[in-house]
Amino acid sequence: MAFRPETARPLNELVDILLRGPHPLTPGERELIATHVSARNDCEYCQTIHGAIAAHHLSRNEDLVAQVKRDFEHAAISDKLKSLLVIAGKTAEGGKQVTAADVERARAHGATDLEIHDTVLIAAFFCLCNRYVDGLATWTPRDPDFYRQRAAIVAEHGYAASVLTPSAAASPDT
Repeated sequence: MAFRPETARPLNELVDILLRGPHPLTPGERELIATHVSARNDCEYCQTIHGAIAAHHLSRNEDLVAQVKRDFEHAAISDKLKSLLVIAGKTAEGGKQVTAADVERARAHGATDLEIHDTVLIAAFFCLCNRYVDGLATWTPRDPDFYRQRAAIVAEHGYAASVLTPSAAASPDT
């Protein structure tokens, strides 16, 4: 992101709107959607950083994030979120994989049209982000504390501000 600030700015603005802006889904739930898609796409950096941000928003519950990544259908999350994760996962495979039955299941579990729409948009956006990050062979730290510290910064100040932190500037490839 630091390499092209003029392209980073609109990407960070969109992710701030999608994951942090006012919404009926909590920031933790939206971060779980981003984490789920990133895990399905095998993007180590994105699934780890967004998992850490999700955990931060979910009372530091890293076990829940791991459960969602491993087997969300049996995780301790709402049926509504499970149905939205089905839609997100299918969007990651290809938009045409989402069926009317998937949308109806989400609605039956209380999802609004806005929540369904934004789940698809989050999933599609994270497919782009995952390919962007992996396509540049981005540096992926192994230290979980790196992600916990960055998660706290993002949760407090947003994505655009996190690009400007010393931790981000110190990484060789971002």
